[in-house]
Amino acid sequence: MFIVGIDVAKRNHEVTVITSAGQVVCKGFRISNTCTGYNRMMERLGKLTNLKSQFIFAMESTAHYWLALYTRLKKDGHQVVILNPIQTHTMREMFLRKSKTDAKDSLVIAEVIRFGRYAASDVPQEKLLALKELCRNRAYLMDMASDLKRKTVAILDRVFPEYETLFDSVFCKTSLAVLAKYPMPDKLSRAQLGKLTEVLQKSSNGRFGEWKAREIKELAHGSFGVADCEGVYSTLIQLFLEQIHTLLETCSSLERQINELLLQFDTTLTTIPGVGTLLAATILSEIGDISRFSSADKLAAYIGVDPAVNQSGEFVGSHVHMSKRGSPYLRRAVWMASMIAVQRDPMFKAYYEKKASEGLRYMNIIGHVTKKMTAVIYAIMRDNKAYVPVMPVVA
Repeated sequence: MFIVGIDVAKRNHEVTVITSAGQVVCKGFRISNTCTGYNRMMERLGKLTNLKSQFIFAMESTAHYWLALYTRLKKDGHQVVILNPIQTHTMREMFLRKSKTDAKDSLVIAEVIRFGRYAASDVPQEKLLALKELCRNRAYLMDMASDLKRKTVAILDRVFPEYETLFDSVFCKTSLAVLAKYPMPDKLSRAQLGKLTEVLQKSSNGRFGEWKAREIKELAHGSFGVADCEGVYSTLIQLFLEQIHTLLETCSSLERQINELLLQFDTTLTTIPGVGTLLAATILSEIGDISRFSSADKLAAYIGVDPAVNQSGEFVGSHVHMSKRGSPYLRRAVWMASMIAVQRDPMFKAYYEKKASEGLRYMNIIGHVTKKMTAVIYAIMRDNKAYVPVMPVVA
């Protein structure tokens, strides 16, 4: 049996081949991340044996660089193991000491497989991978929109600090219509009453009228904000609002695709209070095959909501916190589901109140609730049954 360790990178991969006994039969050689590079690797391996069953390929899930090579190897019928970089860290420290090269990294990856002390990372099927890409990119775009909203509010705080009192939200439909046409208080104070009233009536479906226009003009006229610096602030506000609109429109399009794709999966995750379509899609696509996990604790460790304790010898740290390893997308989805479930579900609410009565701090309580949500998700996905709350027995 030959073990092919591959250290992947953007343009080139480093390859080392060892036997199951640990003998290096192909010292580190470089291949390009192209069809030519792939064929070159196969030519080298073909000199060892033509039997595909005699090879195990292994690589780390480094960014997205591994995916093309993995896909090609699987298409050609090869056995491929994907490792989480965390699993190779300890052996890398032992092997590399003070030096680090791609050739040594590929050897370390092969040795991890030889020793068998690893848990292969799950590589989802095509539809599940598509769902993961949609969910992750939607989250990325939503984060961009949120950042632009913060920047917009920061500018408004400087030029028109009173503006936030005018509407329930700076980014409600009516507010956005006003800012798009009148981004600065001086423009609002000089605006014709009739035109401002028209903007308000149209954007609010008649909720706001002339009375609101007068209120806005009066507040703008006496604003304590700074003057527009060479028109920079007004330009930035309008630019940010345009970008926010584009990002949210794109997110809406992605959400429609996510909803359509999720319907092709047989999942009961949406029966959990707090888990809507988007959270269910994220959780399902990030976890993949639930049978990979033998217990809810294993899933919690994968998500990164398991407790991390600092311990050395007789010293045990008193501060316990989440390990926060694993996918941040999955961890955030489970955390959000937990926050909503506390408000909507009697079991989660009772559990929250129980932990609060123990005198725990808020974030510690949420950590416990998130761990419980993980256990519920595990059971739901394992049994593929609808969620049924189990209330604690009161003595």
